[in-house]
Amino acid sequence: MKPGIHPNYRYVVFQDTSSGDKFLTRSTIETTETVTWDDGNEYPLAKVEISAFTHPFFTGQMKIVDTAGRVERFERRYGKRRKAAKADAPADAGE
Repeated sequence: MKPGIHPNYRYVVFQDTSSGDKFLTRSTIETTETVTWDDGNEYPLAKVEISAFTHPFFTGQMKIVDTAGRVERFERRYGKRRKAAKADAPADAGE
């Protein structure tokens, strides 16, 4: 492999923010936080919203997760919905 062109592949702890479960694996993800693992070593910490611990496919349970406030984020980005303006009623059809 050429030196200097590949990302740093190292052990990283991933934490599921929904359940608090953690697992240790190798990754190239860049993180700013660290955590001490069960073996006493300190590893980078990456927080994820959904993992195998909480994903409906793996748990067999449906769970609605709206941690990011999708509606609020949409409204901030594109503005609040406006109700369709009601068509003005014709003044008088007989005239």
